[in-house]
Amino acid sequence: MSPTEKLAPGAPPAADFIPLIVPEICGNEWEYVKECLDTNWVSSVGTYVDRFEKLTAERVGTKYAVATVNGTAALHIALMLAGVEANDEVLVSTLTFIAPANTIRYLGAWPVFIDAEPNHWQIDPNAVIDFLDKGCRWDGHALVNRKTGRRVKAILPVHILGHPVDLDPMLDVAAKYSLPVIEDATEGLGARYRGKGLGSFGQTGCFSFNGNKIITTGGGGMLVTNDPELAKRAKYLTTQAKDDPIEYVHNEIGYNYRLTNVLAAIGCAQMEQLDTFVDAKRKIAKRYQEALSTIPGIQLPNEADGGYSTYWMYTVLIDEHQSGISSRDLLRELGMCKIQARPLWQPMHRSPAHQQDFDFSCPVADGLYQKALSLPCSVGLKSDAQDAVIEAVNSVIDAHRASSRAR
Repeated sequence: MSPTEKLAPGAPPAADFIPLIVPEICGNEWEYVKECLDTNWVSSVGTYVDRFEKLTAERVGTKYAVATVNGTAALHIALMLAGVEANDEVLVSTLTFIAPANTIRYLGAWPVFIDAEPNHWQIDPNAVIDFLDKGCRWDGHALVNRKTGRRVKAILPVHILGHPVDLDPMLDVAAKYSLPVIEDATEGLGARYRGKGLGSFGQTGCFSFNGNKIITTGGGGMLVTNDPELAKRAKYLTTQAKDDPIEYVHNEIGYNYRLTNVLAAIGCAQMEQLDTFVDAKRKIAKRYQEALSTIPGIQLPNEADGGYSTYWMYTVLIDEHQSGISSRDLLRELGMCKIQARPLWQPMHRSPAHQQDFDFSCPVADGLYQKALSLPCSVGLKSDAQDAVIEAVNSVIDAHRASSRAR
């Protein structure tokens, strides 16, 4: 199967096909879902929703958690809680899935895209500091972008690929300018920064439980916070802002963002296995690190001091000059070997959906986008499949290097 081919709906992958990343369903999922079905508690109210929120808050290290239909919904509400309004600006990673940029626009606000740093590929805290210190001014009421005249209202760092952002300098500059920090930890459940769970540092943190995340509910998300008033308001906004549940009185515009009990049941079963899943991910990463380190033209991911990565998506950089092949050509040739790989997202400052009148040059993100390739890394990826991926990468690059030398 080529990387561009699609399976028929509901069809399993071919027996010899190695997918990029798939869920691991091996715990109490069937039992908990059956309980929901047997009791008819399948919708947006039920004990599993409460339990899933409690488990997530405990795991992340926050006092409160509010379940949502997906991570995008959690981000939307988090921005509202931060007071982001139309024509405000929010600093956000340019190297990210599109969801955080989209949610900023949902509110009529504008993303200011910040470049990645080259070592761990996360949002660059020095670029954030430089923009706030030099690119903005205090007008007596708010911090204002000197170029656009718009109010800067929040910082939204995205922890990508299961690795933490360097948060300390970002939190310091945010405190200096009284800016709320919203952590997009949708790819970072189980990862830690200086010993604490991602999502616990900002005003709010947001998680996703999409099918490719380290634990899944099929679709789902979570907003976490230590502020009881923010948690209360988040629950209010995600349940249609219902002020009188008998007479159906609504004093504000709300959203139908509540997670269902049956999906929360899956989440509870998955959360029970999180440590096992993280351990499996890290072992796969270690195996790849050891085996791929001797192949010319491959730059491997590395863990920052004070960081603990889940290696949610195991991603390498391909140097075309050293390896003899580009990342995209390697993706296609792996596909011919029935191995699925994937590039990173188009950086947001390049996205046609987010063409705007203010952004920075982001050369690091541009370079990462051209070179990055994610390899199969499902929690349940067996050793023989890992060996097949390693052998295929090695063989393809070796053949292209030999061809280059022959020319």
